[in-house]
Amino acid sequence: MAAIKPRILILGGLGFVGKHLVSYLVKNEVASKIRVVDKVPQSMARLSKADEATFEGVECLQANLSRAESMTKAFADAAGDYDIVFNLAAEGRQSQSDEVYAENITKIAVLAAEEATKHKTQKFVQVSSAEIYEPKDTPAQENAPVKPWSGIGRAKSETEKQLKAIKGLNLVIVRLAIVYGPGDIRGLAPRLCIAAVYKKMAQTLEFPSWFEKTKINTVHVDDVVKGLWHVAQNAPVGSAYNLADKNDTDQKKLNVIFEKIFGIKTDVLGALKSEAAKHLDRSNLTAEINGEHAPTWSRMTKEAGLDYSPLSPWLDEDAVSNNHISVDGSAIEATGFAYDHPKLTEDLVKQQVEDAISVGWFPKL
Repeated sequence: MAAIKPRILILGGLGFVGKHLVSYLVKNEVASKIRVVDKVPQSMARLSKADEATFEGVECLQANLSRAESMTKAFADAAGDYDIVFNLAAEGRQSQSDEVYAENITKIAVLAAEEATKHKTQKFVQVSSAEIYEPKDTPAQENAPVKPWSGIGRAKSETEKQLKAIKGLNLVIVRLAIVYGPGDIRGLAPRLCIAAVYKKMAQTLEFPSWFEKTKINTVHVDDVVKGLWHVAQNAPVGSAYNLADKNDTDQKKLNVIFEKIFGIKTDVLGALKSEAAKHLDRSNLTAEINGEHAPTWSRMTKEAGLDYSPLSPWLDEDAVSNNHISVDGSAIEATGFAYDHPKLTEDLVKQQVEDAISVGWFPKL
């Protein structure tokens, strides 16, 4: 007798990771029903043709999940309760106020978790961030000190704390390194735009020495969604796992890839300029950097005839800090999980760029 497939609810399912998760679940035929709830209506989610085909059998609802009544409706289904809930609904932009993160990360997660307990959800998978860890250059394991340095990190840390206190919640936490891959707009994407700008300007892309060495550990979106499904099936309630590849990515390793893909030169600023940049007020530093890159990118997209692109070389203040995102993603492998993309490679980054070009987000190289 075949096992009954679970009913799955994905909160925030029309975002970057959410769309890939839906595709993974549909492709592998693991669910009896998938419902996606997102603040963005499906008609405005800029789905590719492949996405549109994938979502044909998926129920999509639009809702402001920071409202309790909307969360109640998200879970309500006359056909039955949802066995697995993935919570990907969260503000993803850096350098927002703590109030914005409290409303659109922590509050949403708590409302979802409380609703999940009412509906006796078998597994509630909360997507968290490696930014909760103390920013050391040594890889953080799941029991590493929690000392978030960014607004998102603080909100994710507080969210984990509040969810763990909810009785009856069958919680599993997954902490992500920087996620990249087709459809990425906030992970590696801004750096790819910057590299394209320097190709256009025919200039050397220079970084402060400390920035080049800052860890920005990565994980491919395919491994993220594979990992989310894996923990939903295999992880014990109360557990937490990191998802990070074995590349130990930093800007220096990215520069090697950028040079090959974009045909540019990269270099390190001199010691005096590097030290001066380190002590600049971050708002002034980002203003200076963005003032150099944004006008050229705007001209490039206009010349390429791109009507709209969610991509930008714009860097937030948190992105130019010297705080490390250094993550050990090996613990999950002991549960039977294997990374399909254990290394960040030129081919994988090129695939992301080519995908962005194909959907009209990125000027042709």
